[in-house]
Amino acid sequence: MTEPPYLRIAAEIRRRITSGELREGDKVPSTRRIIAEWGVAMATATKVLATLKRDGLVVAKPGAGTVVASRNRKPAPRTEAELSRERVVKAAIRIADAEGIRALSMRRVASGLGVATMALYRHVTAKEELILEMADLALGEIRFPPEPPPGWRAQLELMARAQWALFRRHPWLAQALSITRPQPLPNLLAHADWATRALDGHGLPPSTIMYAHITIFNHVRGIALSFEAEADTESGTAVSADAWLAEHEPILWDLVSGGRFPNFAGVVSRAPFDYDLDTLFEFGLQRLLDGYAALLAKAS
Repeated sequence: MTEPPYLRIAAEIRRRITSGELREGDKVPSTRRIIAEWGVAMATATKVLATLKRDGLVVAKPGAGTVVASRNRKPAPRTEAELSRERVVKAAIRIADAEGIRALSMRRVASGLGVATMALYRHVTAKEELILEMADLALGEIRFPPEPPPGWRAQLELMARAQWALFRRHPWLAQALSITRPQPLPNLLAHADWATRALDGHGLPPSTIMYAHITIFNHVRGIALSFEAEADTESGTAVSADAWLAEHEPILWDLVSGGRFPNFAGVVSRAPFDYDLDTLFEFGLQRLLDGYAALLAKAS
């Protein structure tokens, strides 16, 4: 199998470090520089630096960026006694963020922590439980303000945009959560509590409040499901979404120019269309909230 681009780039930067071309304290290529030098996507560049950090070759230095780590710097000794459930979960999140959920395994987490795989089972019983713990910890990164902004719409917008940013930080998270089999996670319930409080007290029946909450959450999650797949695709092909669209756009035009799809062809030919996930998220959010406004007006 062809080596993933992020590993190939990490190996080249590792060579520069071990050969002395890059010395202790020197800045290593930033994500922007990696993108420009190797022609890869942001997701791939991020994985490069995450891999080098994991291997102890580079460190983040405030005000300077990512620099070559000291060769005399030895990692703190890791013993099984030092492990905790939180430490295991945080290590797993770092791996999933950098390499994707498919790379996650108990053995991979144990290797990153420098302990035997069996040591993890004192803290989590299986990979499935570990993923649930990861999801709960990630969801807890959102801290809702003690005093909500005025108005139900502002409250739901705050929640939805915070969730969108969270899914962007953790591309694996959307697929770890289920709508058909919602997991009993405390931090997930905090989101449900915020949404139902925003919608309660306006004359809506409880079932409508619940459906409205689930619908807006699934709007955010549904679009965010693309993040992990896109990161996997880019790390495997080094082709960005923009480059892929540019390559396939002529094929699309061949399909629509023959007259089989006149309505679609008429719309897309009148003005250029920029397919952007952030725009799609915001468009859908506002249309949902417009619908909720009509629903609430009818109930009052």
